[in-house]
Amino acid sequence: MRGEWFNQARFGMFIHWGVYSIPARGEWVRYVERIPASEYERLAWKFNPGRYDPEEWVDLAQEAGMKYMVLTTRHHDGYSLFDSQVSDFTAAKTAARRDLAEEYVEACRRKGMRIGFYYSLLDWRYRAYFDGPQKDPEGWAKFREYVHTQVRELCTNYGEIDVLWYDGAWPWTPEDWKSVELNVMVRKLQPDILINNRSGLPEDFGTPEQKIEPSSDVNRLWETCMTMNDNWGYSAADRNWKSVQQLVMNLVQCARDGGNYLLNVGPKPNGTIPLPSVRRLREISRWMRVNGESIYGSERCHQFSSMVGLTTAKGTTAYHHVFRWPGKEVTISGVGNKVLSAQLLATGRKATVEQEEDRVFFKDLPRKAPDPIDSVIKMELDGKSEVVPSLRHIP
Repeated sequence: MRGEWFNQARFGMFIHWGVYSIPARGEWVRYVERIPASEYERLAWKFNPGRYDPEEWVDLAQEAGMKYMVLTTRHHDGYSLFDSQVSDFTAAKTAARRDLAEEYVEACRRKGMRIGFYYSLLDWRYRAYFDGPQKDPEGWAKFREYVHTQVRELCTNYGEIDVLWYDGAWPWTPEDWKSVELNVMVRKLQPDILINNRSGLPEDFGTPEQKIEPSSDVNRLWETCMTMNDNWGYSAADRNWKSVQQLVMNLVQCARDGGNYLLNVGPKPNGTIPLPSVRRLREISRWMRVNGESIYGSERCHQFSSMVGLTTAKGTTAYHHVFRWPGKEVTISGVGNKVLSAQLLATGRKATVEQEEDRVFFKDLPRKAPDPIDSVIKMELDGKSEVVPSLRHIP
C-alpha cells in the first residue's frame, strides 16, 4: 500500500534552515521583529554555508534510527534553498551560488534515505498574502501562481520525492489557494508522494505540532513534529533543551498510538547541526540500536495500566517501556492476554512472569535500571494485545 513505508518508519528528522539562522533568533525573526524586506534580504548575501555537508546530516539521522528527512525548502520568509525561475531570493542566485536542496536530495538518495520537502504556501514578502484574495484578487492570483510554480519546480527538478510537507495556508481557504488543483498537479508529477494536511485538505497524513495528538481515524497516517528546544530555526540563546529521556518518551508515545515522530534540528549558518542536538541524537541512537524493534512498525494499541511506563505493540508482541525503574519487580494491569514470556531488550535477561487475571508481575529483575533512558520489557502474548477496562470496581 502507498505509504506503508511511512507507517513502518515511526521516526524522522525535520530540518529548519535558511537565512534566519544568521541573526540566530529563530525562524520567525523577520515577522516578529518587523524587519524591512530590504534589510532582511541582505542576509541572503551573507548566507554561504561553507561547512554544509548534507551527507553528515543523513549519517546523523540514520545513526539515530530515523527513516526519512524533511527539509524546509522555503519557509515563511520567502528564501528558497532551491533554484527557482520565479524568485531571485534563492540560494542559487545569492551568496551561496548553489542549489542547497539539490545537494540534500543527492545525499539522501546516495544513502537510501526517504526524501521530504517542506514548503510554506505563505510568503511574507508579498503584500497580496496579507491583503488576501477578496481585497486584491489580481495580486492574489499572481502570488498564487508563484506558489504553484515553485511547487511544480520542487516536484519536477529533483527526481522522486517521498513527502510534500505544506505549511502556512492560514488564514485563507483551500479554494483561495486552489489546493485541489495544486495537489492534482503534484500527484501527476509524483504519483507515490505523501502529502500532509496543511494545504487545507485532508490528504495523506495529519501533522499535529508540538503535541502528540493521534488521528481519530485509526487507519489514518499521522505524525507529530516537535523541536528539541523552543525554536525550529537556529537560536543561539535558546538553551531550553529537552532531555534525551523526554525525547524518547515522545517517540514511544507516537509509536504507541500508531504515529510518527518528526524531530527537528536547526542548523547553524555554516551548515553544521548544533552540538546539543547532535549529542541528543547520538544518545537516542544508542537506545534505538537495542530497542528499535519496539518502535518500527508499531501498531496503535491500548495502554496497559502502569505507574512506571508506556506500552507499544505489534502482532502478538508487546513492549513495556519503563522510564521510572522501580527495582526488582515491575507490575502492570489491564492485560487482557496471557503473557507467555518476558525478557529485557537491553540485556536479553529473562524475567519471571506471574499473572493474576489482568495483573502481571515481572520479577527477578535487576535492582538498577538496565537502560538509564528507557528499559524495555518485551512480552510474548497469546494473541494481539487486549486491554481490560480500568473503570471498574476493585474488590
